[in-house]
Amino acid sequence: MRAPLRLLARALALWLALAPPAAALEEVPYVRTPQAVVDAILALAQVRADDTLYDLGSGDGRIVITAASRFGARGLGVELDPALVQLSNERAREAGVGDRARFAQQDLFDTDLSPASVVTMYLLPDVNLALRPKLLGTLRPGTRIVSHDWDLGDWRPDRTLAVPAPGKPVGREPVSRLHLWVVPAAVEGRWRGRVAGAGRSRAIALAIEQKYQDVSVAVSLGNSAPVQATGAMTGAAIAFEADAGKARMRFEGRLQGTRLAGDATVDGRRVRWSVARRP
Repeated sequence: MRAPLRLLARALALWLALAPPAAALEEVPYVRTPQAVVDAILALAQVRADDTLYDLGSGDGRIVITAASRFGARGLGVELDPALVQLSNERAREAGVGDRARFAQQDLFDTDLSPASVVTMYLLPDVNLALRPKLLGTLRPGTRIVSHDWDLGDWRPDRTLAVPAPGKPVGREPVSRLHLWVVPAAVEGRWRGRVAGAGRSRAIALAIEQKYQDVSVAVSLGNSAPVQATGAMTGAAIAFEADAGKARMRFEGRLQGTRLAGDATVDGRRVRWSVARRP
């Protein structure tokens, strides 16, 4: 639960260009997040009892403690300030959730994020960007990320929400902007398989290009010329469609191990499709 003070953020941005991101985190100022914003963060992430939430820069621990006490989720708060770590653990025990909400003094760049199903953060813009490869490379498809105020560069959010924050101590307006991303599965490449329905089976080939959650797909059915389709990944789920004259089609499916499979509508007919990635 960190937030930049404007003048300090400008100076830090210059310093960050010359220092490792992990070291820079020691200089990120701590500002308490209003409880109303904490509630909105957890609602946007759709936190459930079966979630494991990691809060990066956890401050006084209120995000993790609220997630544990209100939803029954488990959580870890990562914080560099030992006094805040001690305070957070004490508050978790007082709230009766010390078994589900814990806090550790460590560098978020050295933290294993793979157990998380939800990640929340309130960091400086340059730290967000430095953290982006770790988020994409470590988190499982479907993991929800919520960042307070700052985005992740050209990885566009799946949703952005403006929340009134009357107690917010920084910024020109008493408003917090919350950005949500759902980590997409990596599906770029060439795939081949079959489309089957109404007693007919045809070969299908997909050539997928991917940028974060956005996909562009060249679809070839049987011996037909490729048709270009566009769509998106939502975690492990994929959806793409094309309208090229007679070749009207919409595909929906999921990544299941090494295969993409699901249902499709092709020229008004419902079919099943399944493809495997080519080496």
